[in-house]
Amino acid sequence: MQWTVGRVKITNVVEIGATGGTRFILPQATPQEAQNMPWLVPHYANAEGRLRLNVQSWIVETPTHKIIVDTCIGNDKAGRSVPAWNGLNKPFLNDLAAAGYPPETIDTVLCTHLHVDHVGWNTKLVDGKWAPTFANARYLFGKTEYEHWAAHSPEGEHQAVFEDSVQPIVDAGRADLIGSDHRIGDEVTLIATPGHTPGHMSILVTSDGQQALLTGDVAHHPCQMAHLDWSSTADSDPVQSIESRKMLFSRFADTPTLVFGGHYDPGHIVRDGDAFRLIAAAK
Repeated sequence: MQWTVGRVKITNVVEIGATGGTRFILPQATPQEAQNMPWLVPHYANAEGRLRLNVQSWIVETPTHKIIVDTCIGNDKAGRSVPAWNGLNKPFLNDLAAAGYPPETIDTVLCTHLHVDHVGWNTKLVDGKWAPTFANARYLFGKTEYEHWAAHSPEGEHQAVFEDSVQPIVDAGRADLIGSDHRIGDEVTLIATPGHTPGHMSILVTSDGQQALLTGDVAHHPCQMAHLDWSSTADSDPVQSIESRKMLFSRFADTPTLVFGGHYDPGHIVRDGDAFRLIAAAK
C-alpha cells in the first residue's frame, strides 16, 4: 500500500503478517482486554480480540531521497530467539522491487533502532558472507543506539543480530552514526523517543503543509495508545517508554498527522479521555 504526504510517497512492504501470537511481546493485551477496545476491529484486531501485527518496512520517497525505514528480519539468519525467525526464505526483495524500489535504487537505510526485526535485511548472504543488501545506500544508525548495542551485544540474541546485520555495514564503510537532530533533505527529521531501546528514534515527515509520523516501536500496537502503561516485554526501560508514548501521542493527537506504526497500519491519533486511540486511515 502507498500513501501520499505532500510531495512524499510512503509505501509499506510486509515481510510477515500475523493475527494473534502477541502474548510474548504484550502479555497485558489478552483477547478479553482487546475486546474492550472495539475501535481496534477490524484493522488492528479481529472480533475474537486477537491482535494484528506486521513485520514490515516503510519506504519514504522524497523529491531527493529513497529511504527504507527498518528492514525486518531477513533471510538466512540464525541465533534468533523466536524459532520461526531463523532461516527465513521470504520474497521480501522481490516484493520491494514490485513496489517500485529495487534494492539498488535505495539511497538511505534508516533504522529507528537495532532490534532483530528492524535490521535483518540490512545484509544478505553473498558467497557465505554478510554483505550490504542496499549497495548504493548509506545506513543511518543512531549513535546512542549503536554504542549501546556495541557494548551490550553479547546479551541474548543480540550478539548474532549485531554480528550479521549491523557490524558488516560498519565494516563495509556504509554506516553513518547520527544524532536525533539529524535531517534527511528538507522533509525528514528525527525525534528522540528512548525507552524501547536507549537510542530509539521516531521520524517526522513534513511536505507541503502535511505531516506523517513513523513511530518505530514507541508502541508495538495501537492498544498501547489506550493503555499507555502497557510496556512491551522488549522495552529496555519500561518507565521511559511510557514517557515517550505520552510525549509523542500528546504532540500529534487530534492533528491531521498520518501515523505509521512499526508493526501496524497507519491512522490518526485522537484523544480518548486520559489516553488515545487510533482511527485507521483509508486504504
